[in-house]
Amino acid sequence: MLNYSNMPLDRGSNARKDPTWVDAKKTADSLWLLVKGNHTLFANSSPEVVYLAYLQVAHLDLTQAIFLGSNEQDNAVFALDVTALEESLLATIIDGAQFADIRQFGTQVALEDGSNAALARGLCYWHATHSFCGRCGTKNHLVEAGHSRLCDNPACLHQTFPRTDPAVIMVVTKTFSDGVERCLLGRQATWPKGLYSSLAGFVDPGETLEQTVIREVKEEAGITVEKAEYIASQPWPFPSSIMLGFIATASSDEISTEQDELEDAKWFSREELAQFKDWHHQGEHLKLPRADSISRYLIEYWRTQIEG
Repeated sequence: MLNYSNMPLDRGSNARKDPTWVDAKKTADSLWLLVKGNHTLFANSSPEVVYLAYLQVAHLDLTQAIFLGSNEQDNAVFALDVTALEESLLATIIDGAQFADIRQFGTQVALEDGSNAALARGLCYWHATHSFCGRCGTKNHLVEAGHSRLCDNPACLHQTFPRTDPAVIMVVTKTFSDGVERCLLGRQATWPKGLYSSLAGFVDPGETLEQTVIREVKEEAGITVEKAEYIASQPWPFPSSIMLGFIATASSDEISTEQDELEDAKWFSREELAQFKDWHHQGEHLKLPRADSISRYLIEYWRTQIEG
């Protein structure tokens, strides 16, 4: 199971449209995930996501709370963005906990908790960046328990829903004249030294996913792709994407990175990949991407499954 993709909550898609129903869910049994500047609340020095009790947050302004869903025990789970909350007030609430980027802990976070936290982070980011109507520019407000925003202008009343940006990510493969199958990985200049990852890019309007794979590989590395096979997808609300994973087959092998943002791209065999270190390894070694990412999943999928 890919990280951030094991959503355990019943989102109550129809019921949450009723404000009375949502308010009734804010009981002593409800659980609260706090988000601050796109960071999640964790127990100190631990990958354990912290859920606060209703009594710990009841004194705060909960009108902007986002209903995430109900768990198997029928506890309502809410997200609350506390970025603007005074530090002195926040300190009394989060005693014994700290805000951190969920990716700092990666695969150490329990799958269900990581999925809940990623959803909370993604929705809070969307609200923070969509507080004005995209049609008329008027202020809008949260509705449907945080799953929509409604324009305040009576002449407009445009309703907006959270958007997810689709992006393809692909391991490109080719069997060379020496009989060895290799995969194409690239790196950006801003990445840790030695880190190589799958190629990726956003889907353009009017494109199929397969067309995006072909275009992005050509733009980034100058390689021609003749076939793209879908493998898996992963929610990636960092800040607002879903990654659609492919294994692509190349018909050319001469790399050119002059036209795009890649600093470098190379072909690697399975034997070479086996010598790579993990992404956080210090030193001059070649490194694989983070273990919580679909990029790493696709690399391992190709490296191990096809080997048998």
